[in-house]
Amino acid sequence: MNDVTRVRAESTATDYIVELSDPAGHRWQADEPVKLGGGDTAPDPMQLALSALGACTAITLKMYAARKQWPLDDVVVDLALNPDGKPAAGNDIRRRLVIKGDLDEAQRGRLKQIAEACPVHKLLAGEIRIHTSLDA
Repeated sequence: MNDVTRVRAESTATDYIVELSDPAGHRWQADEPVKLGGGDTAPDPMQLALSALGACTAITLKMYAARKQWPLDDVVVDLALNPDGKPAAGNDIRRRLVIKGDLDEAQRGRLKQIAEACPVHKLLAGEIRIHTSLDA
């Protein structure tokens, strides 16, 4: 089984707008805010990284609750990068979960634990190696 996840990012004729795509044909964009010279037409790269964590968290919680047949109605994930300013080392992500449904405190606590085990959380919190090659 091949578990490779692929995304392609390609610059466009408009400064800072990047076309993103995957092998399934999904297409989306990234841009920079006006204050950095972009057009603010799409999320910036850091917002895209946070959106991956938010989406993965919400999906993971919904899947887990469905498997357990728990009455989870809705999940809202609010994320902020370095909300207290850039730290001296590393970065801080603040994740706030709003879990809606007729759940008891034990179920809610378990869902918080599961949020910290979502695949993108593990990716961001773990060791990452990036190998770059240059083609003509």
